Amino acid sequence: MSYNRTFHSVEEERQYVKEKLAASFRLFSKFGFNDGSAGHITVRDPENKHHFWVNPFMVHFSQVKASELLLIDEDGNVLKGDYGNGINGAAIAIHSAIHKARPDVNAAAHAHSPYGMAWSTLGRTLDPITQDACTFYDDHSIFNDYTGVVYDDSEGDRIAKALGNNKAVILQNHGLLTTGQTVDEAAWWFIAMERACQVQMTVESTGSKPLLINAEHAAHTQKQMGLPEIGREEFKPLYDMITKEQPDLLK
Repeated sequence: MSYNRTFHSVEEERQYVKEKLAASFRLFSKFGFNDGSAGHITVRDPENKHHFWVNPFMVHFSQVKASELLLIDEDGNVLKGDYGNGINGAAIAIHSAIHKARPDVNAAAHAHSPYGMAWSTLGRTLDPITQDACTFYDDHSIFNDYTGVVYDDSEGDRIAKALGNNKAVILQNHGLLTTGQTVDEAAWWFIAMERACQVQMTVESTGSKPLLINAEHAAHTQKQMGLPEIGREEFKPLYDMITKEQPDLLK
């Protein structure tokens, strides 16, 4: 994983990754991305790339701690952690398929955020109307095959296919899903994409048609704003803020 730091043991790296994952859930809660039991973020284990860490089911994002995360395999078997509340079947179906299809993806984030859900009902990709929206220019897609709550592995496979080589996919009538080489990246792209949805919906609610950034400049901006290292950098101040504000997440 591309964290640009040296670890002295796999245990040290694992703890670091788990702390970043727990912080991501706390941030999602702070930004209002909670919707009952829905939502999940996963990150590969640094030792076994076919295992990944995920949030315990039925635990509010605001209560997630690094020590309470679950380690599961690609078939949804719990290898470490207390799963007394069960496992989120949708997390297994969606994330397992993505991790299998995309070896370059170490983390994936999905939640039922307000603007992401609202925008998903339009069945459209985001337009390059702002500098920030260009982060996703020609780098996100639509999954337009909604058939209900995702518990079937075949639907997870179809979502992974719709994602393709992009960093994000809009799940029509459902919400957003973002990926990254690190959990920092996946979480930041989700936050940024939710805001892009909010901005475009706000602009379009005025009844005016937003002016688009031309394709050449949008593509150039994407290369400036949409790189993995940018996602990690943008996540850092949020991580510093939430760990200072809620240090119990590191336990």
